[in-house]
Amino acid sequence: MVDAARARKLADRIQQIVAEMLERRIKDPRLGFVTVTDTRVTADLREATVFYTVYGSEAERSDSAAALESAKGIIRSEVGRQTGVRFAPTLTFKHDPLPDSARHLDDLITAARSRDAEVARRAESASYAGEADPYRKPDEGEADLSVDDQA
Repeated sequence: MVDAARARKLADRIQQIVAEMLERRIKDPRLGFVTVTDTRVTADLREATVFYTVYGSEAERSDSAAALESAKGIIRSEVGRQTGVRFAPTLTFKHDPLPDSARHLDDLITAARSRDAEVARRAESASYAGEADPYRKPDEGEADLSVDDQA
């Protein structure tokens, strides 16, 4: 086992290597507009998970996943060569759902803002169903009993 700082450094380096490989060396026509978003390495430095997003449709996403799987060996050998670790970690590519989730949350926030604006617009012309101040108040003739007077 190694310390977490070394694992994080290796993960960052693997992310850079994979991104450069996808940009410059992998010429698979199935590979779409892929962005490497994160990389995580296990504590024993044997396995690395590379998270990525693909700009485009579901078909482009599946084509890019197939292209990444076919290029996995070339990318792993380059990672081993450039990092200099004794054992090149096995690579696993996973689609990162975070941008899709963020987009969904943005849509929900926009819908909530529009509903709030609608409620505010309706509240401007609304009137009270009963009295404006529904709380009971003591009559003017009644004595106001306080805690000191009761003792």
